[in-house]
Amino acid sequence: MKFINNRNMYRFALILLFVLISLLSLLGVNRILEYLNTGADRSSMLHLELNSEDTYLPKVVWKKIENPARKMEKNTLHKIERDYLFSWYVKNNALEKNTKKGIEDFYTKNTRRNLYRTIKYNQLHQIAISSTTLKHFPELEFYSEDGQQVVFTDKNVVEFQKISQNNHVLTTIQDTATYRVMMLLEDGFWRVRHLVKMEAEAFKKDSLKSKPVYTTKAHQILKNKLPYIIKGINYYPKNSAWDTFGEFFNKDTLAHDFDIIKQANLNTIRIFIQYEDFGKAKVNALKLEKLKKLLDLAEAKKLAVIVTLFDFYSDYTIPSWTLTHRHAEQIVSTFREHKAILGWDIKNEPNLDFESRDKDNVLQWLDHMIAVIKENDPNHLVTIGWSNSVDATYLASKLDFISYHFYNDMQHLEYETNDLLKQTKKPVVIEEYGIPSYGGIWNLWEGSLEKQASYHQKMQTYFKKNNYSYLSWTLYDFPHVPDQVAGKWPWQKTRQKKFGFIDEKGIKKPAFKYISN
Repeated sequence: MKFINNRNMYRFALILLFVLISLLSLLGVNRILEYLNTGADRSSMLHLELNSEDTYLPKVVWKKIENPARKMEKNTLHKIERDYLFSWYVKNNALEKNTKKGIEDFYTKNTRRNLYRTIKYNQLHQIAISSTTLKHFPELEFYSEDGQQVVFTDKNVVEFQKISQNNHVLTTIQDTATYRVMMLLEDGFWRVRHLVKMEAEAFKKDSLKSKPVYTTKAHQILKNKLPYIIKGINYYPKNSAWDTFGEFFNKDTLAHDFDIIKQANLNTIRIFIQYEDFGKAKVNALKLEKLKKLLDLAEAKKLAVIVTLFDFYSDYTIPSWTLTHRHAEQIVSTFREHKAILGWDIKNEPNLDFESRDKDNVLQWLDHMIAVIKENDPNHLVTIGWSNSVDATYLASKLDFISYHFYNDMQHLEYETNDLLKQTKKPVVIEEYGIPSYGGIWNLWEGSLEKQASYHQKMQTYFKKNNYSYLSWTLYDFPHVPDQVAGKWPWQKTRQKKFGFIDEKGIKKPAFKYISN
C-alpha cells in the first residue's frame, strides 16, 4: 500500500514538473516573439531616452515631390522625412555626447565610417559639439521604381553649432548649406547612404506682410501712422492669476474687466502665454481658440494687446530650440493678421536666467526666436520684457521697441528711461511697475493703501511730463499666487497678492484714481 502511494506521488511530481516546463517554454517563446517584434520598432532601435518628436522638430517644407520614375506615395514621403530627421537627431546627439548610439540604425555602413572617425577624434581631444538644424527645404530628385532608393536635395538647411573643448566654449556657428542626400530602404527603414554638403542656393522667401496697424519711427510707436503712447496694464482675471486660459476662462469675465480698463482711460493690456500650458511644440487648438476670443474681445473694446510668450520657460539648450520654434511659429502665424495685437513679447524677464541657464545660451535663444517670430509674423512688433534697464540694451538693434520693468525708487525713473532712449534710438516702454498695498509683518509694515495711491500719483506725473509709455502691475489683488511666481513662503507670496488697483472683493482701492493720466 505504501509502495502504491509513493508511486502516485512520483506521478504527481512528474506531471507538475511537466506543466512547469511547458509554462516556462511558452513564456520563453513569448518573450522571444516580443523581442523580435519590438526589434523592428525604430524608437527602440534609437537606444535614446526620448523620441525625436519630443526633442527635435525643425521646420520642413518639401518644395518638390514630382518624380518621373515612380509616383511618391504620401505615406512613403512621411517615412522618408521621419527617418531623415531621425538621422540628423542621432548625429547631433552623437556629436554632443561623443557616442555611437543610434548611428548604425540610421546610416549605412559606408556613411557611418566618417561619423565614427569624427567621434573618435573629438573624444581624444575632449571636444563636444552641441548642434541642431532649424530649417529644411528638400526637393525630390529620384525615387526608384522598386521603391528602395530615394535621392533629394535639401536646400538651405539652417544649422547652429556650439563647439566646446574641456567644457569651455570655443565658438558658435550658424551656417546655411545645401545637401545632396541618398537614402536606401533597409529592413523596412530608410538609412542615409550619402550626405554631401554643398553651398547654399539663393532662396526666395514667401512674403506674408500686409498692412500693419502698429509700426515704429525713431522713439515713437505709431498706430495707423499716428503717434501711440501706451497707457496700459498687465492683466490676469482676478480668480485666474497666472492661468488666464485655464478652466475658469470666461468671456463675460473678460468683457467686464476690459470695460473697467477702457473706462479708466487705458488703451493697452499685456497678457501671458505659458509654453507648457499651450501644449509645447504641438500647440493646443482649444487654447488658441481661447486666445482668439480674448483678442476679439480686446479689439471690440478698442484695446491693444501685448502678448508675452514663453512665460515660465527656462530651457534654452540648443537641442530644444526646434520645439520652441514650432510653438512660437504656430501661435504667431495663427494671429499674424489680428488687429488687436500691438506686439509679441518673446519672454518675461529672461535676464533673470542669465546666471542659472548661462547668459550666452539665453541670448542666443532669444536672438533666434526674434527671427522666427518676424519670419512668421512680419505684421506685428517684437520686444523682450527685461527685468531692469541695464540689461534692456541686449539685442536692441533687432527689436522694434525696448521694454523694461521698473521697481526701483521712482526718483530714478527719468534717468533710466532717458538713458535707454539715448542708447537704443528705439521706443522705450515701461512694461511693469507698481508697489503693493500690503502693510503687514512680512514687509515690516511699510505698505499701505495710502502709500500705494501716493506712489501711483507721482508716477503718473513722470509719465505725463515725458510722454512715457507704461503698463502697471496689475488690475486686481489676487486671492492665490502660484509658488513658482514668488516662492512658497508667506513673506514672498503675501506682497505679490496686493499689487492691484482693485481688491479681492472687487472694491476699487485709492490707487485706482491714478491708474492713468
